[in-house]
Parts: sequence; structure tokens; C-alpha cells
Amino acid sequence: MRGRVYQIAGLTLIIFMVASGCARLQGPAADTDPKAQTKNVVLIIADGMGPEQVGLLLSYARQAPNSVIKDRRTAFDRIMDEGGVMGISLTYPSGALVTDSAAAGTQLATGQFAGSEMIGSDQNGNAVETILEKAIKTGKSTGLVSDTRLTHATPASFAAHQPHRNLENAIAVDMLNAGPDVMLSGGLRHWIPQKANDENSAVRKELEQITQGSVKIKSKRKDSRNLLFEARAKGYSLAFNRSQMETAQGKLLGLFAYSAMPDGITVTHSQDDLNRTIPTLKEMSAKALQVLSENDKGFFLMIEAGQIDWAAHNNDTGSMLHELLMLNETVDYVLDWASNRDDTLIIVTADHTTGGFGISYSASDLPQGRRLPGSLFNTSEFKPNYNFGHPEVLDKIYNQKISYREIFRGRFDNLPKDQQTPAKLAELVNQYTEFAISEAQAATILAIEENPFYMEGHSTLGAKMVPKMGSTGAFFVYQTDDNRQNLLAREVAADQMVVWNTGTHTATPVLVFAKGSPGAMAPFGNVLHHTQLGRYAIEAILNQ
Repeated sequence: MRGRVYQIAGLTLIIFMVASGCARLQGPAADTDPKAQTKNVVLIIADGMGPEQVGLLLSYARQAPNSVIKDRRTAFDRIMDEGGVMGISLTYPSGALVTDSAAAGTQLATGQFAGSEMIGSDQNGNAVETILEKAIKTGKSTGLVSDTRLTHATPASFAAHQPHRNLENAIAVDMLNAGPDVMLSGGLRHWIPQKANDENSAVRKELEQITQGSVKIKSKRKDSRNLLFEARAKGYSLAFNRSQMETAQGKLLGLFAYSAMPDGITVTHSQDDLNRTIPTLKEMSAKALQVLSENDKGFFLMIEAGQIDWAAHNNDTGSMLHELLMLNETVDYVLDWASNRDDTLIIVTADHTTGGFGISYSASDLPQGRRLPGSLFNTSEFKPNYNFGHPEVLDKIYNQKISYREIFRGRFDNLPKDQQTPAKLAELVNQYTEFAISEAQAATILAIEENPFYMEGHSTLGAKMVPKMGSTGAFFVYQTDDNRQNLLAREVAADQMVVWNTGTHTATPVLVFAKGSPGAMAPFGNVLHHTQLGRYAIEAILNQ
């Protein structure tokens, strides 16, 4: 420990700092050997989860009258209670202020700076060996689990090398060549040949048989490669539903959806269904741990809770809370698995922050005055000047029945055109959420304008007419993915006590939680950058 002396306005301040710079609530001494015995590393990435999202989960656990979190204690509480460390990490990529998931994932996977939207590349465009590839070279087992698509940016960053994240067909080939022992996610569409789109083809019929009707069969490939059969030839068992996954032995490729896995609200409402065919993030993680732990040399496992980010992009607070709950139960399971082990390092962090989310007080629905028993209020009422929010709002947020995306894409857009009215939208919102809107508010949500950011051929800015976003429209770039959801969030903001600043990412540093042997976890309790975090994880898995 060292100290500094400061003279401020005639006062002498002596500030002591821990030599390692560790910022932690509990944990080991800072001078513990950072190379202490670590056989396994589990890196859990909560895509889009900034400190604000962690705050929502903690507030829900502690304050919601009917919180579903056992003992009102989250997995983050548990990490700290059990001696873990907490730090923060900056996320920016090479040459930019704000990262996307590809650059962020690559920096976590390689410990090197990457450019925006690159996969497994350094800032100059060279392929860089990832922590997963390094672990394989040492004889360890490796795995990737995600509730998005297997070829999506975050899992891809650990097992592929491509100039752009959108090259998912090529990413699938790279991942198969990299050869993780376990790959579990969605995204079948990038693993089956183009010929599978022909309903009368032999390959289509074979796919229908092996998938047991569990997954929509439609290919996005432009070639004849059947990566499923190539995987089988490499020794992988294939799984397309929960039953197949649970009974599989050895190396395992599981693809449980055409594109993304079900969202968190859907999982919440279906997880007790005995006929459910799609595994949850927790169940996929459990299977991965079962398979990987058979290797006496140890393993590296990356688990992504990816749909926190998607809900935040849509400014959908209810969906985001459910995604955080899916993450919470998964981290809890991993902590349970490692509870009697001293050879496993668990790191929980995010690749970046999404949405500029916050719970805020407002001028809407000001509280009425009321009497308090305390002597200070003998002659006056307790009457705050603003609406600071009642904890019951957290239960109402949780009680959302379907995602905003499902309200628009699954329900409203499937109505006949003459029924796609403000009145019908208001009816749907009021049916599936506990934050009612009026027909006039629905009309505001459905209003459109000429695209002020139109760019012909652009993947998200290529529509000529778009939802009317107003002065902040430049920060809602996913126009074709439905900015109506963000507009709905604005209309219910005052009732939810929630504000959103953007439909994209922010540069806010993310939290880092780590638990493991004292020396292995100590470096993570600092102010870091993701490249440092990645290097510390690599050092841990290699015992350097």
C-alpha cells in the first residue's frame, strides 16, 4: 500500500491506494500470485449489459414486491459475497469511441485491439489466435454457448477470422475448422446447403428426419456445403432439440433455431412446459460443462447471454428484465457447478453497453402529501416535489407478456392492412403490457416520414419511408428492424419511470465480476480495457 499527500484549502489529505489498483468489495490480498492454479476458465458475456442493466436487476431483486429472485440475492451479489472481485472495463475499439459486438468480442477473445465489425482480427486486418484456439493447442477442451446465433458476432469472435461480422456463412466454416468440442446456439440457416430450400430434395428430407421437425429448415448459404454432415464426419454428435442435447455424448454441435433462440419472456412462460423442445441458456451451459469437464486437462467455455442487447436496442425494458433473469439463473448455475472447486476462474462481464438506459424520476403523476409518524412532520406533510417512482412499477415491468418485437412483428404486422390502425395497436399494447397507451399515442408511434438518413442499398438505412424519430433519429439506426418499438418505449417512459437515450451502443464502461483462485481473479478487480481483460483470461487459461 502506498499513500499520497495533497494540500487542499489548508487541509492535508493522505490517500492510500492498494498497490495493485484492485477495486473490490471483498477478495484476496493484492500481492497474491496471479498465476495460481487455474485449469478451467468460464467467460460469461452479457451482451449489451452496462452498469445500468445490472442496476435494473439489482433493483428488481431488492425492491419489487413480488420479485421472483430467490432470497432477493442475485448472482452478482453471490459472487461478491463469496469473495469475488469487481472491476470495470473500457470497451472502445481501435480508432473509434464506441464498439460493436464484433470488435468487442474480438478484443476479449484475443487481448488485442480490433477494428469495428471485424471478427478475430487485429486492428490491421490480420487474423489473431484467440483464447479458444490457444486452449485447444494446450490440449484443453473448449466450448461456445449463445442464445443468439452460433455465427453471431460474439461467439464468432472466439473461433473465426473474417473481415466483417455479416459473413456468417464463412464464419460457420471457420468455426467448424476451429473445432470447439461444444457449440450450442441457434442459426441452423448458415450450416445447411442451399439445396435444402428445395422441399423435394434428398438433403431436405434427410434434414427433416434428423431434426425431428424441431427447427425450421431454410438455408442462407449460397453453396452446396452441408456443414452438419461435415461436422458429423469430424466426430460431432448433432442436436436440434433438448432431448437430443441431453442424451448426446462427446463432441456436440447443437443448433436449436433457424435464427435466434426464443426471447426471455417466451422462455419465462415456457420453461416449465414438459413438452418444450428448445433448451434454455442455463440448460445449454449445463450440458457444455458436463461435456467439457470430462477432460482432465481442463477447458475454456464462453457463454453469451446475447439477447439483453437486442432488448436494449429495441428499448424494451420488460424484455430486457427477463433476459437479465435468464443470465442470472445461468450464472447461478455456473457458480453452483464450481462451488467446490478451486481450479476454475469465472468471469462475468459485457462486451459493451446498449441503449443508454436508466430508471429516472419525473414531473409526471406527482405524489400526494401524506402524514408521517415522525416528530419532524408534526405540522407538515411528506410531499416530495417529484415522482421518484414506486417499487411496484418493477412488478409491472416484469409482467409484460410478450416482447415489443412480437407485438409489432408477430401480431400487428400480421393483421390485414385495413386493421393495422392506431386503435388496434393500442389494443395490443394494452393487452400484452401493463402500461396502457391511447389511440393518439399509438398514432404517434405509427407516424412515418421520409428517411433523413437514406442510403440506397444500406442494410438498415435503405428504406425511403421510416418511423418518425424526431431530433434524435441519428441514434436509431436500425430502421428496418423496427424503430416503432423505440417509439413505444417513449410513450410509456413516464409510466415505467424509464428513459432510453439511443437505439445503439454507448461507450460507458462495463462491470467485470470474477471469482476463482485468489491470484487468478485479482487482476480483474481493476480499471481495465477489454484488451487487458482478454490478456488476463488468456494468461489464466495458459497458467502463464
